Order: sequence, then C-alpha cells, then structure tokens
Amino acid sequence: MSSLLKVDNELKSKVDAFREQITAEAEDLVASFFPKKLLELDQILKEPILNIRELKDIHSEIKLAVPDPILLTNIHDGLDMQNAKKRKLDDGILDDKVSGTKVFVMPGGMMKSNGRLVELIERVKPEIRTLIEKCNTVKMWVQLLIPRIEDGNNFGVSIQEETVAELRTVEGEAASYLDQISRYYIMRAKLVSKIAKYPHVEDYRRTVTEIDEKEYISLKIIVSELRNQYVTLHDMILKNIEKIKRPRSSNTDALY
Repeated sequence: MSSLLKVDNELKSKVDAFREQITAEAEDLVASFFPKKLLELDQILKEPILNIRELKDIHSEIKLAVPDPILLTNIHDGLDMQNAKKRKLDDGILDDKVSGTKVFVMPGGMMKSNGRLVELIERVKPEIRTLIEKCNTVKMWVQLLIPRIEDGNNFGVSIQEETVAELRTVEGEAASYLDQISRYYIMRAKLVSKIAKYPHVEDYRRTVTEIDEKEYISLKIIVSELRNQYVTLHDMILKNIEKIKRPRSSNTDALY
C-alpha cells in the first residue's frame, strides 16, 4: 500500500514524532490535567467573589450628573403664523423635536467599566481559552487513532467519532462564552452612551445595573459549565478508552 504513494523518509519520521508528541500530551491531559482542572474550578466556585448574595454589591456607580432642566418656550408666542414660519426658516428650525444632550467630553474623564466584573472576566477568560486549546489537542489525538475505512467491525470507530463530536461541541460552547463577554461590553457601552446623552432618563441607569447583574450570574454559570465539561470529557474518555485506543479487535487468536 505504501508503494502507491512515495513519502519522504525524513518527513515521515517528523510526522511520526509529531503523532507521538500529540499522543503523549493528550493522554496526560485526560489522565492528569482534566481531573486537576475540574477540582480547581470547583474550588473557584466556592470563593466569595462567586457567592455574593446581594447583587447590589456588584453595582458600579455611574458618575454622570443630571444637568439642570432647560425651560423651553413656545416659539410662536407673540407671532402670527406667517411670521412664525418665517422665523423658523431664518433660524434653521425644521421641527419642534428636542434632541438629547450633545456630549463632547465626560465630566470625570473616561467612563470606567464595572471594576469587579472586569476583574472576574479577566480571571474566567484564560480558563475558557485553556479548555478550547486542550480540547483541540485531545480531539486531534482521537482523530489520529481512527483506523482506515473498512466494512464491518466499526463499533469502536463509531465511539471514536462520537468522542470527536463531543470534543468539537465543547470547543464551540467555550468559544460562545467569549462572544457573550464581548456582547456584554458592547451593550453596556451603548447604554452608558445613552445615559450621557439622556441623563434625565432613569431607566437607562437601571438597565446598566440589570445587565451587570445578569453578567455576574452568567460568569458564575460559565465557570460551572467549564468544570462540568472537564468532568464529562474525563468520564467519557476513561469509560471508552479501550475502544478509543483499539477500535477494532482482532479475532485471529480465536480461530486457533
């Protein structure tokens, strides 16, 4: 079979060395890293920062003062309709709509993010990245163990394929956690901009506190999910390790 395709011996030896490296790393991940990491994340879930009872403790003050109200008078006072229309054209006034406050600079400088949430996010993001990278390594290991396609005796191969599918699912879910964090920052920035433009509207200020609370709860759920994914992958691979490493059993010995 090898005669059908010529492969440079030096390249082949390098590829074989790479396969051995992936195998050693992946087996260590499943046997040692996954159980250690799930215990580590379980301890993080018990820390005070993730067990705040009163969500108001994670609120961040929005230091944007409410300006004094501006008294608007009717532009038609003391004018007849014809003169009023002329006055509108001369002043460049096209309608009576009141726009928001023009924001040229924040009174206190840059508007800060929620410090406690930023600290928590910066702690959670490396854990998400680690899970994605480790899953990718284990996924490649299992894919390299899949034998060539043959008729029959493919039960072990189906287990390998299911394992790869589960690892790919975990990768996708972990990547979605990063998207969720980005969406939080974008949404909060838009709301703070609204507060700067419409400082008299209390609902915008309340909405900021609501999304801060929601993000805190989401971060706790993310840490819990990361732990659960390590548990699930460790358990799944250990239970099926024989079929994953040797997907096809040889019945040659049983014939004699």
